Amino acid sequence: MMASLEAFHFLRPVWLLCLVPLAVLWIMARPRKAARDIDTADIAPHLAAALRVGGTGARRILPVDGVAVGLALLALAAAGPSWSRIPNPLVSETAPLVVALKVTESMETRDLAPSRLDRARFKILDLVDARAGARTALIAYAGSAHRVSPLTEDPNILRPLLDGLSPAVMPKPGDDPSAALALALEISATADTPGAILMVLDDFNPAAVANFKSPDDVPLPPIVMLVSLPNGQVPAQLDRVAGVTVVPLSADDSDLKRIERTLRSAYKAALLNDERLKWQDRGGWLLWPAAVLALLWYRRGWTMRWTMVVLLAGSLQLPSAGMAEGWQDWFLTPDQQARLAYEDKDYARAATLFEDPMWRGHAQMRAGQYADAAETFADLDTADAAFAEGLSRIRNRQYRPGARAFEKALERQPDFPAAATNRDIAWAIVAYVETAQEQSDTGEEHGIGADEIVYDNETQRGTDTSIEAPSENSAPQTAQQWIDSIDTDMGDFLRSRFLLEQTGAAR
Repeated sequence: MMASLEAFHFLRPVWLLCLVPLAVLWIMARPRKAARDIDTADIAPHLAAALRVGGTGARRILPVDGVAVGLALLALAAAGPSWSRIPNPLVSETAPLVVALKVTESMETRDLAPSRLDRARFKILDLVDARAGARTALIAYAGSAHRVSPLTEDPNILRPLLDGLSPAVMPKPGDDPSAALALALEISATADTPGAILMVLDDFNPAAVANFKSPDDVPLPPIVMLVSLPNGQVPAQLDRVAGVTVVPLSADDSDLKRIERTLRSAYKAALLNDERLKWQDRGGWLLWPAAVLALLWYRRGWTMRWTMVVLLAGSLQLPSAGMAEGWQDWFLTPDQQARLAYEDKDYARAATLFEDPMWRGHAQMRAGQYADAAETFADLDTADAAFAEGLSRIRNRQYRPGARAFEKALERQPDFPAAATNRDIAWAIVAYVETAQEQSDTGEEHGIGADEIVYDNETQRGTDTSIEAPSENSAPQTAQQWIDSIDTDMGDFLRSRFLLEQTGAAR
């Protein structure tokens, strides 16, 4: 709240000058109370009261007062009050989160059913589900810290990885939260928006307290520590860690709501400090009280004759085309209605209302209409549109066209680090998929309709085979089913990967 008050300003302050002549006109137009000297000494009190027109008290609020206040509100609205920035449509509207999960033998204690580690897994998954569309990365740490998953918006990626984590897969025993913090900061630095760090643990190594102090030149991002202990217990050493928010694990969602509030505050603070984003005009909020004041002009004794003329002239200026159906047509443009639907996470409706093609494409992408979004972005000639097209095609599993879209973005804007990074990742995915197909394409018949899975294999890597699925009571496997059919234990995979990372770091 304090940050919003400090950021409050007017986008068009010149309109505030209208308040000066408005105040002068109001003073001149407001009638003053006329003195009435009536001799009522010889008149009965009840008759004397009836002779006083309007009673003894003066009317405190006059029609001109309502007009002055309404016009003042319109002047303030035209000045453009603002205290927040417009989020980038290509970036999630929630701060990215890096989750560092402690994976040690103490986390397998069963004082929390079924265990501290299992309860921590459940909480992380609940948090990811609640942050639908937001990016989350996962780190596992014990005596060393290892990246389990990069920042991703897909909770289905995190589920099997979380299930595969256990103390047995960690290459080095111990408790080193400092290593987890360093790796979390490294991952956070790759995000377009400053985010937060969530550490899920049952105990904290006191030797790491000094590493959690924020340097003067580079402040640390918001850090939340979710303590997986029974009965809301909190380790005493966490009192020595300054600047972190400690949240005890609870049986309900109160701990998750507290974490979400911290993340929202971090996201709003990041937006205020991002000079690349435009300020959001909040003047529209002042139109509603001005409209309520206008309704008072129709009361008996309040009507001002020129009011109808002003309203009639204003109604002639209302746009009659391009409006969506409903009462909102009188007050909001299609893009404004679409923006409200977008903020309510009704992305499908927003996609149908947006006239701005960039926003329409992003709403389509959020609604899961990746093919339509890619076509919308492809019709635009900006680097941001090409970048968004690449994201849409990657999510639609069109890896090679996605890589080419990122290359198109670099052609339009050579200095585009995000496009260069995503291009390299997309080409790496293409190479990985084609290599996997080459190794698994043996021509043996396993009942898998492999011809139904297309990964843009333009280089013709792998053996050309045609495998027909059984025609009765069966269907070709989807890409997700094909991935699930790979006979590899997730724990073995993580153990091997962490061991290789640890061996490489030790050299």
